[in-house]
This record gives sequence, C-alpha cells and structure tokens, in this order.
Amino acid sequence: MTDLEQPPMANSPVSQYLPALTDAVQGGLPTAIADLSALVRIPSVSWDGFDPAAVAASADAVKALFDGLGVFDSVEIARAPIGDSERLGHPAVLASRAARNGRPTILLYAHHDVQPPGSDEDWESLPFEPTLRGDRLYGRGAADDKAGVMAHVAAIRAFVETVGDDFDLGLAVFIEGEEEFGSRSFTNFLSAHREKLSADVIVVADSDNWDTETPSLTVALRGNVTFKLTVSTLDHASHSGMFGGAAPDAMLATIKLLGTLWADDGSVAVAGLTTNDTQTPPYTEERLQEEAALLPGVNSIGHGDILSRLWMQPAITVTGIDAPTVQNASNTLSPSVSVRISSRIAPGQTAADAYAAIEAHLTANAPFGAHIQLSDVDRGNPFLVDTTGWAVADAKAAMHEAWGVEPVEAGIGGSIPFISDLVAEFPDAQILVTGVEDPDTRAHSPNESLHLGVFRRAILTEAVLLAKLESRA
Repeated sequence: MTDLEQPPMANSPVSQYLPALTDAVQGGLPTAIADLSALVRIPSVSWDGFDPAAVAASADAVKALFDGLGVFDSVEIARAPIGDSERLGHPAVLASRAARNGRPTILLYAHHDVQPPGSDEDWESLPFEPTLRGDRLYGRGAADDKAGVMAHVAAIRAFVETVGDDFDLGLAVFIEGEEEFGSRSFTNFLSAHREKLSADVIVVADSDNWDTETPSLTVALRGNVTFKLTVSTLDHASHSGMFGGAAPDAMLATIKLLGTLWADDGSVAVAGLTTNDTQTPPYTEERLQEEAALLPGVNSIGHGDILSRLWMQPAITVTGIDAPTVQNASNTLSPSVSVRISSRIAPGQTAADAYAAIEAHLTANAPFGAHIQLSDVDRGNPFLVDTTGWAVADAKAAMHEAWGVEPVEAGIGGSIPFISDLVAEFPDAQILVTGVEDPDTRAHSPNESLHLGVFRRAILTEAVLLAKLESRA
C-alpha cells in the first residue's frame, strides 16, 4: 500500500480521523441494527427452567458476528464449571488478537443472555420480536445487553474500516452467557482463559447514560445480596376459623418480620448495613417521579439526596412471594411462606458483611418464635472505579468527541458483581464501565427498549476509544 492509499487514520492524530470514524459508524448503523434485531429474536434466557438451547443458539450467532470481523487470531465458544461442581455454565464467546509494537490490549465485555420476558400481555409488542417505534427499538435484550454486544461489533467494524486490518492494538472479547443468572461460572472462566483475556483496559458495556443526550462513565456500583427467605409457623395448614386468632400463621409472621427491615420513611433499618458519604450530582424529585414512573401522589422513600439513596445507600426489596394466590385461597392458616429478597449494598461494604448483618437481623426479629431459613444465596461486592488512570481520561475524551457534551461520572443503583472478579484476576487493568442504556430503557421490565441515537453515539465512543489506544505507544 502506498502513502496515497493509506487509510484516513494513518499517521494522524485522533481528531483528524474523527470524521472518518463518524461516517463509518453512521454508514454501518443499519447493519448494526439488523444484526441486533436478529440477536433479539433469540430468546436466550439463562435462568433455570428456560430452554438452554436458546442460549447456545445465541452464542453461535455472536460467534459468527465476531468471526465475520476477520481481525481475530481466534474466536471460540467456551464454557466453565460452576463453582466446584461438574456442571458447566452457559456458553460464552471468547475472541483474541495479540498486541504488537508496544500497543495496549483492550478487553471488551458484554453478555448475550437476557432476563425472562414476563407476560406477553405486559408488552406493547412481543418481547422477542424487535419492533421499531419512533427512535427506539423494543424487545427483550434490545438494550440489556445485546446492544452492548453489538456496540463492540459495530465499533470494531468502524475502526477497521477507518484504519485497515493491519493495526497493532491488542483485542480481547468476552461475551458472557449467564450474567442475568448470577455469572455462576465467571470466576472459573477467567481462571481458565486468563492468558487470552489479560488486558491493560477492560470495557464493561452493561450500564446506562445520564440521559439520551449526555453520556455517563459509571464510577460506582452497589453490590448485591439476594436470597430466599422461608418463614414457617405450623406443621400443616389449619382452619382459619377454628384456630385463627390464637395460632400464628406464616403470612402474619412473614409480614411482621419483613416490616422490621425498613424505617417509617422507607429507608433500610438493618444494623450493620453501611452508607457511603460520596457526594452525588443534583437530581430532583420531579425527575425521580418521571423516570421511576411513580403514580400521582406517591412519595419517594428514604432520606438524603436522591442519588445518594440510589447509588450510595443500601436498599432492600421483596421481589417475589410464594404463597396461595387470591384465586386459589382457602380459609386456612398458611404453614409456610417464602419470599425472594434483593438487597443492594453501598460501595465500601463487602457483600459477606452485609449478608451477615441481614441474617442476624432476621434471626433476631422473627416473631412468635417462627422458624426461618435462608437459602439460594447470591452475593456480589460493590465497586468504586479509580478515576485517576489514563484510560478513564481517554474514555471521557472519547465520549465528549462522540456525544458533543461532557460526560457525567455516575453511580449505578444496580449491581455488576463480577467486576470484583475482574479486579481480583487482573489487578493492574483499568476498568471502564460504559453502556447503551438510558433512563427510559426499562431494562429487565416489559417494553425494554434501546434509543437508537444513544446506540449510535455509544458505538462511536468505543470506535474513538479504540483509535486512541491504537495511537498510544
């Protein structure tokens, strides 16, 4: 190739080839949306009770996308054992390309599995039929996190179109298949594939943005403790007329026990759960009302700044109840009731300490001598990003160039527990938590959607970041 035939980026500062990257991303957007739609049609729910063949089919489709880029030394589907068992986790896609000439290596993470869709009746269009309405693409996984997968694919496409395929930047890709079910083989997967996954910079594309016009770099994540709580008071169901008023039923005991978890203002009332004192950006009650879809007249809960409550304070939510349904209710005292509890842990506290505090609280407050059992426990530690590294500076600059506004350093109320595993396995890597979501995405909920303007700018951000790293010797 002669000098006149060199791609637009060659021997040029990033600012000079930004227009070429912008054009490449815009030109490739229809293909990226089509590829994303094909992924959304695969119902890759990783939870037990759903067909694992769909997750396997999703992995195959993702592998084909990265194979098609033509820039990796290897692309494979791999699985790892869950914990100490012989049971394997869901299939993940692993790709790698060695760095050359002193360039850094970047690891791109996303996940191709999705949450259960819930009832079709709660969706305005079928959950696994991608549907475009206005500037949003609707469907389960359209944002969380198949759009993260496609942001990586489309960014590499635009980068290669601009610089050519003879670049020096090292690339690694890890597209997980069980993030929505607790990443149960994650630690073993990292250990088994450490050499191929080792990187200087890790991009976790599984977060959101401040709004549809302002990008965010996530710098704080709450941890999580989830478990099933079973409360039992009777050996068998008894007639509610004959024994009600003297024999405590499990529903009564459960309601009274759960009520001890919160103060009157709705804040958590469990001794031993801590709060992080980091300052947060302004955020109004009105914005909370709109983004959280509070009904008219419903007040917010807790105390302190709203974003402190969402990012830096603990939260406890009952996400499910196993009890007789209203339709099937009989006039009996329930002998046992089970609930699913999801707790969010403030940055600065370990999930193990938080679980111990919650367990001690429930044990101490069980009413009427009720028997309690905690099972199916999952724990994930919180995370605080070190924002002093050069990769953070490069990422924020890339966001500014792609979006045209300064990014916000934001916390997230949700959890990405496996990040602590990445830190443990790759302690010298700089971790960047980015994403394609926005406050209206409704991830995990009916009518999940992706804003296509955010999608385009997220792709361009990552393409610019790749170019910056390629220029970094």
